[in-house]
Amino acid sequence: MNPIAVLYMKNGKKIVIELLPEAAPNTVNSFIYVASRGLMDHHAIQRIVPGSWIDVSYTAFGKKEAQYLIPNEFELHPEITPLDSHPSAVCMGGYGADGLASCEFFFPLRDCPDHKGVYPVFGRVLEGMDEIYRLEKVKTVPVDFPIPGVEVNEPVEPEIIDRVELELRGQTYPEPIRMKEQKLPPCWK
Repeated sequence: MNPIAVLYMKNGKKIVIELLPEAAPNTVNSFIYVASRGLMDHHAIQRIVPGSWIDVSYTAFGKKEAQYLIPNEFELHPEITPLDSHPSAVCMGGYGADGLASCEFFFPLRDCPDHKGVYPVFGRVLEGMDEIYRLEKVKTVPVDFPIPGVEVNEPVEPEIIDRVELELRGQTYPEPIRMKEQKLPPCWK
């Protein structure tokens, strides 16, 4: 049985995610590492691109402990066939050759075939797509962002994850393998 993560939103809604260690083992380990330390709790969703995706964070939740990069899943595990990125998938963001973000996950709002093998699908939404689609429609304002060409809109009224609870179903998960060289992105500084 796969582990479950439940994102309890401050508005009383929840998003239930089945984590998929067989599809992206190190990415799942990284998500569990960050979530189990409470680093996602009380965090306002930072980026909404209507019609494309909802990025939960682009600052590693503003926590130094979460500001690390992990290798691309498919370099670590070339034997794994990447899953397709589409609505109901949960994907890990990244910074190209510098590595994947430790925990900057996002919810695709459309099919994203260009993500395959780049941004690993490490989970699927079991419950709460209505909340994700609600988030897509909240009023946003543009934000200055230190990476040229990247569109960032944040909610006018903060949409807060109150807490994340994990159900590991009796399994243990190791700390994630991290990139040997950590070239941190400018949005973490």
